[in-house]
Amino acid sequence: MSDVVKTKTVGGIFEVTLDRPKANAIDLATSREMGEAFKEFRDNAALRVAIIKTAGEKFFSAGWDLKAAADGDAVDSDYGVGGFGGLQELRNLNKPVLADVNGMAVGGGFELALSADMIYVAEHTNFALPEIRAGTLADAATLKLPKRIPYHIAMNMLYTGRWMDAEEALRWGLVNEIHPADKLSDRVWEIAEQLEAGPPLVFASIKEVAREAEGMKFQDALNRITKRQFESVDVLYGSEDGLEGFKAFAEKREPVWKGK
Repeated sequence: MSDVVKTKTVGGIFEVTLDRPKANAIDLATSREMGEAFKEFRDNAALRVAIIKTAGEKFFSAGWDLKAAADGDAVDSDYGVGGFGGLQELRNLNKPVLADVNGMAVGGGFELALSADMIYVAEHTNFALPEIRAGTLADAATLKLPKRIPYHIAMNMLYTGRWMDAEEALRWGLVNEIHPADKLSDRVWEIAEQLEAGPPLVFASIKEVAREAEGMKFQDALNRITKRQFESVDVLYGSEDGLEGFKAFAEKREPVWKGK
């Protein structure tokens, strides 16, 4: 990676840091580079959990780089393999992703955080979708936000462009936890280490089923699970790990997950 998109691997934990002063705004080149990083995470079986974070404490990310757009970066151009920010449209990403949000998450920066499974924030973090004031659509947020918080609260943010602070975000269930800025990353890594030690094939099944069943009727989705018609479920049910939990319980020991 470059000085703008930095990666760190510790065991099965893969951390991606966006470092693009002053506001960690994302242009096309940066988005494509982030996509390559998260593609590596998706395709490397040794990597179990990812963390997305940014440098600095003022902005998590201001989202789309408007200065780059003014210089010719078209808003409808190719953002790279994972779509905007490398995560938004990355297909078949069946591994946990944590967001370490330290600062303002605005527009596309907010959408980047929403691309994670769990969001952990610093006390001074704020969220906003100001696209309405520019007369444009916050496209990914319009799809994702009403699924993460109550519909009327999501609509209020989308319609008005107002700010939501960390305490309100926690109250509505948008974020998992709030921590002092100097303690945040330690807590996110603690959660990542917990997930790293978990059963990767089960995590893959959880993420695929939750994603693919979104538009299905309950019984249809349940039938697909029991008939092993989700790829990750079929792999799990035919795996060594699929029996390991039962064996470990019977033998009164901790399970050893091999991911196979």
